[in-house]
Amino acid sequence: MKKLVLLVFALVLTLSAYSTCFADSPDQAIGLVKKAVAFYKANGLEKALDEFSNPQGQFKVGEMYIFAYDLTGTMLAHPNPALIGHNLTDVPDADGKFFRKEFVTVANSKGSGWIDYKYQNPKTKAMERKTTYVEKVDDIIICCGIFK
Repeated sequence: MKKLVLLVFALVLTLSAYSTCFADSPDQAIGLVKKAVAFYKANGLEKALDEFSNPQGQFKVGEMYIFAYDLTGTMLAHPNPALIGHNLTDVPDADGKFFRKEFVTVANSKGSGWIDYKYQNPKTKAMERKTTYVEKVDDIIICCGIFK
Protein backbone atom coordinates (compact mmCIF):
# COMPACT_ATOMS: atom_id res chain seq x y z
CA MET A 1 0.00 0.00 0.00
CA LYS A 2 2.84 2.37 0.86
CA LYS A 3 4.43 1.75 -2.55
CA LEU A 4 1.12 2.54 -4.28
CA VAL A 5 0.79 5.83 -2.37
CA LEU A 6 4.35 6.79 -3.30
CA LEU A 7 3.74 5.85 -6.94
CA VAL A 8 0.56 7.94 -7.08
CA PHE A 9 2.36 10.87 -5.39
CA ALA A 10 5.23 10.63 -7.91
CA LEU A 11 2.74 10.53 -10.79
CA VAL A 12 0.93 13.61 -9.49
CA LEU A 13 4.25 15.46 -9.14
CA THR A 14 5.27 14.49 -12.66
CA LEU A 15 1.94 15.49 -14.18
CA SER A 16 1.94 18.73 -12.24
CA ALA A 17 5.43 19.63 -13.50
CA TYR A 18 4.51 18.63 -17.07
CA SER A 19 1.28 20.60 -17.01
CA THR A 20 2.98 23.92 -16.20
CA CYS A 21 3.92 24.16 -19.89
CA PHE A 22 0.29 24.81 -20.84
CA ALA A 23 -2.47 27.25 -19.91
CA ASP A 24 -4.20 26.60 -16.61
CA SER A 25 -6.87 23.93 -16.96
CA PRO A 26 -9.35 22.14 -14.71
CA ASP A 27 -7.14 19.04 -14.76
CA GLN A 28 -4.16 21.09 -13.59
CA ALA A 29 -6.19 22.57 -10.73
CA ILE A 30 -7.33 19.11 -9.63
CA GLY A 31 -3.75 17.84 -9.91
CA LEU A 32 -2.43 20.64 -7.73
CA VAL A 33 -5.12 19.96 -5.11
CA LYS A 34 -4.27 16.23 -5.14
CA LYS A 35 -0.60 17.10 -4.71
CA ALA A 36 -1.52 19.38 -1.77
CA VAL A 37 -3.65 16.66 -0.16
CA ALA A 38 -0.74 14.20 -0.42
CA PHE A 39 1.65 16.79 1.06
CA TYR A 40 -0.75 17.45 3.95
CA LYS A 41 -1.12 13.73 4.67
CA ALA A 42 2.66 13.19 4.56
CA ASN A 43 3.70 16.29 6.53
CA GLY A 44 0.84 17.29 8.81
CA LEU A 45 -1.34 20.37 9.08
CA GLU A 46 1.16 22.98 10.29
CA LYS A 47 3.81 22.26 7.67
CA ALA A 48 1.17 22.00 4.93
CA LEU A 49 -0.45 25.33 5.79
CA ASP A 50 2.98 27.00 5.86
CA GLU A 51 3.85 25.59 2.44
CA PHE A 52 0.43 26.40 0.93
CA SER A 53 0.91 30.02 2.10
CA ASN A 54 4.40 30.36 0.61
CA PRO A 55 4.05 32.54 -2.52
CA GLN A 56 7.30 31.09 -3.90
CA GLY A 57 6.56 27.53 -2.78
CA GLN A 58 5.68 24.37 -4.63
CA PHE A 59 1.93 25.10 -4.47
CA LYS A 60 2.16 28.23 -6.61
CA VAL A 61 2.31 27.05 -10.23
CA GLY A 62 1.94 29.74 -12.88
CA GLU A 63 -1.26 31.60 -12.06
CA MET A 64 -2.58 28.73 -9.92
CA TYR A 65 -2.07 28.41 -6.20
CA ILE A 66 -3.42 26.38 -3.32
CA PHE A 67 -5.47 27.94 -0.54
CA ALA A 68 -7.26 26.30 2.36
CA TYR A 69 -10.22 26.89 4.66
CA ASP A 70 -11.50 25.32 7.83
CA LEU A 71 -14.98 23.78 7.75
CA THR A 72 -16.62 27.10 8.69
CA GLY A 73 -14.99 29.06 5.85
CA THR A 74 -12.15 30.71 7.75
CA MET A 75 -9.03 31.03 5.61
CA LEU A 76 -6.21 28.84 6.95
CA ALA A 77 -3.67 29.23 4.14
CA HIS A 78 -3.21 31.59 1.21
CA PRO A 79 -0.24 33.16 -0.58
CA ASN A 80 -1.69 36.54 0.49
CA PRO A 81 -1.13 36.53 4.28
CA ALA A 82 -3.68 39.33 4.79
CA LEU A 83 -6.49 36.83 4.08
CA ILE A 84 -5.41 34.22 6.63
CA GLY A 85 -7.61 34.06 9.70
CA HIS A 86 -10.56 35.79 8.06
CA ASN A 87 -13.97 34.32 7.34
CA LEU A 88 -15.27 35.91 4.15
CA THR A 89 -18.27 33.65 3.59
CA ASP A 90 -20.59 36.67 3.80
CA VAL A 91 -18.69 38.58 1.10
CA PRO A 92 -20.33 38.04 -2.32
CA ASP A 93 -18.81 38.17 -5.77
CA ALA A 94 -19.74 40.91 -8.28
CA ASP A 95 -23.07 39.18 -9.01
CA GLY A 96 -24.01 38.73 -5.35
CA LYS A 97 -23.05 35.05 -5.18
CA PHE A 98 -21.70 33.85 -1.82
CA PHE A 99 -19.20 31.52 -3.44
CA ARG A 100 -17.14 30.90 -0.31
CA LYS A 101 -20.27 29.53 1.39
CA GLU A 102 -20.56 27.19 -1.58
CA PHE A 103 -16.95 26.04 -1.02
CA VAL A 104 -17.96 24.94 2.48
CA THR A 105 -21.30 23.45 1.41
CA VAL A 106 -19.86 21.43 -1.47
CA ALA A 107 -16.90 20.20 0.60
CA ASN A 108 -19.11 19.15 3.51
CA SER A 109 -21.88 17.58 1.41
CA LYS A 110 -20.00 16.00 -1.52
CA GLY A 111 -16.37 15.94 -0.42
CA SER A 112 -15.21 17.72 -3.58
CA GLY A 113 -16.46 19.70 -6.54
CA TRP A 114 -16.34 22.85 -8.64
CA ILE A 115 -17.76 26.28 -7.82
CA ASP A 116 -18.12 29.05 -10.44
CA TYR A 117 -18.11 32.77 -9.58
CA LYS A 118 -16.68 36.11 -10.64
CA TYR A 119 -13.40 37.38 -9.23
CA GLN A 120 -10.96 40.13 -10.07
CA ASN A 121 -8.13 38.80 -12.19
CA PRO A 122 -4.90 40.15 -10.66
CA LYS A 123 -3.27 40.32 -14.12
CA THR A 124 -6.01 42.14 -16.02
CA LYS A 125 -7.69 43.84 -13.03
CA ALA A 126 -11.02 42.94 -14.67
CA MET A 127 -13.84 40.94 -13.11
CA GLU A 128 -13.72 37.56 -14.82
CA ARG A 129 -15.36 34.17 -14.56
CA LYS A 130 -13.43 31.85 -12.27
CA THR A 131 -13.94 28.27 -11.17
CA THR A 132 -12.43 26.64 -8.10
CA TYR A 133 -11.99 22.98 -7.30
CA VAL A 134 -12.46 22.21 -3.59
CA GLU A 135 -11.65 19.00 -1.76
CA LYS A 136 -12.30 18.20 1.88
CA VAL A 137 -9.64 16.26 3.74
CA ASP A 138 -10.11 15.76 7.47
CA ASP A 139 -11.14 19.17 8.84
CA ILE A 140 -9.81 21.36 6.03
CA ILE A 141 -10.91 22.34 2.54
CA ILE A 142 -8.08 22.51 0.01
CA CYS A 143 -8.78 24.65 -3.07
CA CYS A 144 -7.32 25.73 -6.40
CA GLY A 145 -9.01 28.08 -8.86
CA ILE A 146 -8.55 29.00 -12.51
CA PHE A 147 -9.94 31.79 -14.64
CA LYS A 148 -12.18 30.60 -17.48
